[in-house]
Amino acid sequence: MTRVLLTGGSGFIAAHVLDILLEHGHSVVTTVRSQDKADRIKKAHPNYDSKKLDFAIVEDIAQEGAFDEAVKSDPPFEAVIHTASPFHFNVTDVQKELLDPAVIGTTGILKSIKKSAPTVKRVVITSSFASIINPFKGNWPEHTYSEEDWNPITQEQAVENPANGYRASKTFAEKAAWAFLEKEKPNFTISTMCPPLVLGPIVHYLNSLDSLNTSNQRIRDIVQGKAKEQIPETGTFLWVDVRDLALCHVKAIEVDAAANKRFFITAGYFSNKEIAQIVEKNFPEYKEGLPSTSAPGGDYPKDGVYKYDNSRTKEVLGIQFKPLQESIIDTVKSFKSVGA
Repeated sequence: MTRVLLTGGSGFIAAHVLDILLEHGHSVVTTVRSQDKADRIKKAHPNYDSKKLDFAIVEDIAQEGAFDEAVKSDPPFEAVIHTASPFHFNVTDVQKELLDPAVIGTTGILKSIKKSAPTVKRVVITSSFASIINPFKGNWPEHTYSEEDWNPITQEQAVENPANGYRASKTFAEKAAWAFLEKEKPNFTISTMCPPLVLGPIVHYLNSLDSLNTSNQRIRDIVQGKAKEQIPETGTFLWVDVRDLALCHVKAIEVDAAANKRFFITAGYFSNKEIAQIVEKNFPEYKEGLPSTSAPGGDYPKDGVYKYDNSRTKEVLGIQFKPLQESIIDTVKSFKSVGA
């Protein structure tokens, strides 16, 4: 059993991380922004007392010293899984609303651990394929992405628009974490998780279909008939199921070989057209609103798409990825549980 601090406990990914941590017998304190969120998570896990599942309120992760108190625990923490970070494009000030919270949130928790939690040996950070992809190369079919790649986005490009700002926030935050490790030489190791689009079932006690994580919105929109005339373009053609990603986070604190490594976590390719076909095949009740076979859009580009190398995740963390069909079916079933 490991004593773990999990940040951003009410998030889409963290909710699944929490379930797996508890299943694996770890003892968890999770940070949330409000007592109401803590109460809802606690109510959904009635079999765990406060020794196994407890909470710390951190209202704003971008504040200096935000995690100073949260990292203190009795018994003391041995690992930290940091998932908390902003992800939305509804911003007016990219620097203030995307870049600063991501970078300050990540370096802030590392500083707090070094200062106040000397027993922590492992830190896992949720990063993103956004910190790997080169957005200026398009579909780049001749290239194979791996952990060796870094998004070359600059500070000047970052503040041009929210999409650039989001990618830059992930890139700058992850680079800041590795720089901290090199410069500060703390007692702990770091592992970073870099997933592309994260699909998969929602945790019913936290989500309504209005507050869905951004990646799953495409499945909701197809189910709700919003893609009947034209399927939206897929955008990023790589995906992973949230449960596999959550397991990677937990394995990274359990497997020694994961220390000080970056992980590109993807199950492979998908397209919005494939999602629509899976929904049509398995949920006849939605047929009326689904795109016809001749509906345009949502397919792979004719000139091909970048390749990927996910061998490190398979070999070091021992992950067998769920297929797209299973993920989409389970996601749509989870939507039904909140009234879709």
